[in-house]
Amino acid sequence: MDKRLPSIHSVLMKVLGEVLFVYGLLGWIYGVTIQLTHPSWLPDGLSHLTPWIRVDTFTIISFLLSILGFFLWRLSHESAKS
Repeated sequence: MDKRLPSIHSVLMKVLGEVLFVYGLLGWIYGVTIQLTHPSWLPDGLSHLTPWIRVDTFTIISFLLSILGFFLWRLSHESAKS
């Protein structure tokens, strides 16, 4: 029986996928919550530290990052099985 250690690339891909998926999904949920409760805030800046990114733009970017993270996470699981 061949017990090989997982490569650093597969571990990094799994961790990066999980982080992007979870935090991207949380950012998307935040943006949707703002959209439902305070729709007039959407064109405003995300915070006083990042006035250059709007709340609605942040929501879209977060959703796309969560899709990318889920893809990387699932890809790392499938490559670990084979």
